[in-house]
Amino acid sequence: MIIVGSSEAKEAEKTRAETVKAERGNDTKIIKYTPWLVHFNTGACNGCDIEVLAALTPLYDPERFGVKLAPSIRHGDILVVTGAVTKKAGERLKRLYDQMPDPKFVIAVGACAISGGVFHNAYPVLAGADKVVPVDMYIPGCPPRPEAILDGIVKLLKKLEKK
Repeated sequence: MIIVGSSEAKEAEKTRAETVKAERGNDTKIIKYTPWLVHFNTGACNGCDIEVLAALTPLYDPERFGVKLAPSIRHGDILVVTGAVTKKAGERLKRLYDQMPDPKFVIAVGACAISGGVFHNAYPVLAGADKVVPVDMYIPGCPPRPEAILDGIVKLLKKLEKK
């Protein structure tokens, strides 16, 4: 039995922290080979959504990088956010982000997801996705081309290799 505040408890917590840190490093190594994407539209014109879905078709062959669309948020590694983040969508985005397993990464696709785009002065718009969740990669454009989206995903994976 370990008593809270004892030296044994402190040592156990230190060992646990080191184990979690090592496991996250191993998870990152796995993700760089088989990243599963989860797509979330926070509300926009659907231009970026069409391009994200086009980037996942056999024409662009994202599976050569191991990229697949996840069936559930609980299986996703990378959250792809499109659209200007509204107040209601921001709550849902935060909830989805919290449901993803660690390590998790976020890609903001399009001008709206980056800064609010043409909707940035609208009263329900918070601005970009980075106001709600930490964003790891920004892919600019209105809408960005499928090649740019795949390039951004590959650059994120290369960034993970360096870690």
